[in-house]
Amino acid sequence: MTAALELASTSLETGDPRVGVVILTYNRADEVSRTVERMLALPERPRIVVADNGSTDGTPELLRWRFPEVGCLTVDGNPGAAGRNAGLAALDTPYVAFCDDDTWWEPGSLTRAADHFDAYARLAVVTARVLVGPENRLDPAWVIMAASPVTPRTALPGPALLGFLAGASVVRRSAFLQVGGFERRFFIGGEEELVALDLLSYGWELAYVDELAVHHHPSQENRDNSARRRTVTRNQLWVAWLRYPLPWALKKTARVLLAARTDPISRAALPAALRELPWALAHRRVIPRDVQRRLRELGPR
Repeated sequence: MTAALELASTSLETGDPRVGVVILTYNRADEVSRTVERMLALPERPRIVVADNGSTDGTPELLRWRFPEVGCLTVDGNPGAAGRNAGLAALDTPYVAFCDDDTWWEPGSLTRAADHFDAYARLAVVTARVLVGPENRLDPAWVIMAASPVTPRTALPGPALLGFLAGASVVRRSAFLQVGGFERRFFIGGEEELVALDLLSYGWELAYVDELAVHHHPSQENRDNSARRRTVTRNQLWVAWLRYPLPWALKKTARVLLAARTDPISRAALPAALRELPWALAHRRVIPRDVQRRLRELGPR
């Protein structure tokens, strides 16, 4: 791990010193290698740290051999999205772009993101539009973010958001550290919501910026969509118990209980969520009224 940290701090002289990159991976040596190649070719020449969640397919060894200028940080125990925390901590750039092993940033986007952070002091996260596959199809999330009805508290470079897509976002490192990053218990699936609510509670802003772009060529490996849905449902319950006002938390819990009568995904998510109920209640911190008001702009809670 020490070697990885030393590599991560190596400066690339001709690049933009404001932005670093954390690439999250697990057992996708070929895919992450292609992503690293694309990121190294960016005109920004960012410092790059690959956060490897304990791969067993030789990913760390391959990356250290092929890309000695890139930091490869092994994160024990496969903490899912929280592996990004270790990658961000290994960098010292004021802004950090996240991407996954099957996503990469379009040339110029990182510099434009850094310019926006420089210009907007309360901006904590910018999320880019996502172009899917070789045909560059716009991800459906773009439509939702571009039409966000949320009222900003200050001037922003694009529509105000109350959430973000981790694999297509750049964050202000100090803000991310202030809220503690991604919660390890959440693994992967809806892990951004808790971070977003905590950032908003501290007075930070999130924005969608259309001029920024991330390319996503989804992995061809078989994915367990049922497992992902269970994780997302469990994490939504945890967020409700951790941050929502009591009436909202009770409504969310009731909706999942009702769905569990006919939906096996909800039925499986409930016991997994309930096992950590004492932890959630011990760390409960209700979001401020201002954040509650902004959430209601998205619809009834």
